[in-house]
Amino acid sequence: MPQVETMLAAVCTAYGPPETLVLARLPVPQPRSGQVRIRIHAATASAADRRIRAMDMPPGFRLAGRLAFGWRRPRQPVLGGDFSGVIDAVGAGVTGFRPGDEVVGMTGMRMGSHAQFCCLHPEGRVLAKPANLSHEAAVAALFGGTAALDFLRRADLQEGERILIVGASGAVGSAAVQWASQAGAHVTAVCSGRNAAWVAPLGATRLIDRTRHTWPDPEDVFDVVLDATGTLDWARVRPWLQPEGRFLALAGGLLDVLRAPWVAATSRQRIIAGPAREHIPDMQLLMQATADGTFTPHIDAIYPLGRIRDAHRHVDSGHKRGSVIVTP
Repeated sequence: MPQVETMLAAVCTAYGPPETLVLARLPVPQPRSGQVRIRIHAATASAADRRIRAMDMPPGFRLAGRLAFGWRRPRQPVLGGDFSGVIDAVGAGVTGFRPGDEVVGMTGMRMGSHAQFCCLHPEGRVLAKPANLSHEAAVAALFGGTAALDFLRRADLQEGERILIVGASGAVGSAAVQWASQAGAHVTAVCSGRNAAWVAPLGATRLIDRTRHTWPDPEDVFDVVLDATGTLDWARVRPWLQPEGRFLALAGGLLDVLRAPWVAATSRQRIIAGPAREHIPDMQLLMQATADGTFTPHIDAIYPLGRIRDAHRHVDSGHKRGSVIVTP
């Protein structure tokens, strides 16, 4: 088989709307020592991709975002933080993986999965894909699932506690509903009425239609409030919390991060903010649970890479349900 020299990739040419994304032919990356090359079959167009493309960072983080990702445009122009695909080549010294292995993984700050190929060091980022999962289902579990597991663990959510999940129909929120329910918590899910029919079976004991009701009720008090949307702040959430309540600000701003130590020092309440951490054990748990049906990632839409702008417009709308998938 002749070696492929170029690949199709979605390139972000500047910070801005989806129109800043263009399709381009780039050289196929060659794996360096210790790296594997993956032929990508599916990736997500996530809220994180949208934030980087638009440089729409949480309050207080725009300067940090430009320093981290590039001042005028992304220094890594190919976005995409997760993937499912097949190992195509391995560099010197790689053990445990070989060409032909079906794998899933997360690229982290390196990004690069909105393309036909990517290279990375597999340690801590790549694992085998269960044979009974499609590439689309496997990758849909990763972004929302890892963030939900990380924050719920940091909150030390306990059986019998009450949790309010805002943005329950997104990739992170729908994962949080499922894992909180499996932990034995009483889940109140906030989403639009059109999403209630599929959010309820995920494990919500109560649903609030954010378009019709003021929420929560004045008498409602929770042990944990998880905001997957970035629309809440500490002043609004604090009255809803028990004396030892925890606010999980998954898309919180700099003020949440700076305020967290003061809140912890002056009360029994806590703010948990900052980026989600990605752990291989969480990824393994997500793959196993998805394969055996105890966790169900929702796929809202699948776009070919040639429609990357449409995929980002879908995410920009703020109405996606679960994950939006891109297939290079």
